[in-house]
Amino acid sequence: MIRMTLAEVAHAVGGTLHTAGEDTAETVVDGTVDTDSREIGPGDIFAAKPGEVTDGHRFVPDVAAAGATLALVERAVDAPISQIVVADVVAALADLAREVVGRVRAHGRLKIVGITGSNGKTTTKNLLARILQDEGETVAPRASYNNEVGAPLTMLRVTDDTRYLVSEFGAAGPGQIARLAGLVTPDVGVVLMVGLAHAGGFGGVEATLKAKTELVEAVRPGGVAVLNADDPRVATMAAVAEARGVSVRWFGRGTAAEVRGDDVAVTDAGTTATVVTTEETLPLRLRVLGEHHVMNALAALTAAQVLGVPLADGIARLETVEIAERWRMQPLGSDRIRIINDAYNASPDSMAAALRTLAQITGPGQRKVAVLGAMSELGEYAGEEHDRVGLLAVRLRIERIVVVGTEARRLFLAAVGEGSWDGEAVFFTTADEAYDYLVGELRDGDRVLVKSSNSAGLRHLGDRLGESFS
Repeated sequence: MIRMTLAEVAHAVGGTLHTAGEDTAETVVDGTVDTDSREIGPGDIFAAKPGEVTDGHRFVPDVAAAGATLALVERAVDAPISQIVVADVVAALADLAREVVGRVRAHGRLKIVGITGSNGKTTTKNLLARILQDEGETVAPRASYNNEVGAPLTMLRVTDDTRYLVSEFGAAGPGQIARLAGLVTPDVGVVLMVGLAHAGGFGGVEATLKAKTELVEAVRPGGVAVLNADDPRVATMAAVAEARGVSVRWFGRGTAAEVRGDDVAVTDAGTTATVVTTEETLPLRLRVLGEHHVMNALAALTAAQVLGVPLADGIARLETVEIAERWRMQPLGSDRIRIINDAYNASPDSMAAALRTLAQITGPGQRKVAVLGAMSELGEYAGEEHDRVGLLAVRLRIERIVVVGTEARRLFLAAVGEGSWDGEAVFFTTADEAYDYLVGELRDGDRVLVKSSNSAGLRHLGDRLGESFS
């Protein structure tokens, strides 16, 4: 965080300052801000967020002992550390983030990019951050820090030397993206797609569209909206952008895209494409597996071009990226038995993309094995969308369909109903049962996809399989 006095922090968050020791209202703080007491060190700022499992206020004495300078609290704690008492710690984080980013932006070169979409946010964020980090100091979220806590914590990492802030905006309901993006009014807003991910929380795909449009509405006048030309719902956001004085740049694989991907191919070694603009045509060789990641790369390249990065430089930097993120199309195992662990998030779109990638990378004499768990937060769409995945797995001729968890049982039944009734599809209640089966079932040449939502917990099963067959 930038240098601020305790009095300035208290004013920014609307709190009451209680100093401790030799601190005064003019004591300067500039440490890292975090809600995890284990990450707090000398000079840092601890936000004592009440949680579902535990209460951050319990750890205020611990962070004081670790050398923290300040605690944001909702009630004063008996500990030798200066504290600012606020009504709501999470709201205070947002207020402090707005203040810090505003100060840096006012006297620096800071450019801000916001990214949202039903799928691909974290991958696109990582790809864009990789491009921009060679241009100057770049701050981007760790993992999927994209909610009401994670997004402000990322914003609070900017300093006077930061040139780019890449923010990822997720949401489980209407208004959340508007609140988060409104903290920083991005210079560039990237919308990847509007699908059924989290549709249960939004109340349907049209409500999801409205929520994702909130990012375009938050882009500062004179800024740029980077939109997916292939998604008709995203395309409707162009009118919103133009009405606000925000220009539009299009990416995609269709002819309407200004940054287009052609000749996409996927192999066990990665993904290739040709990137076409009105000025140039260049090859792209990603180490990241998956045809769907070409769209993420195109979005990152388009945003980078808006910020002045030449296309050739952006492509060269993307080609150094080995994996998008842990548990996202992460290759494990060995050439003998390849495990692809993609079990951090799952939606109907990402599930279909991962299954198609499995089919594309599996060669003659090799078996396709899909280990599938539930897709969460689909609401009323859950049953039919799990049916669709089961049908797709059979139609892609997946030789072994291993379904794990009672919430995914309908996927298994759909696969059996479609024709995988002779042992091709199997069901297990727990990941341990699935692991025992797979250890005995897998053989040389198998290509294994592990795919589910985070809540299904199959990412750990993928890790175990990767270790067993490394």
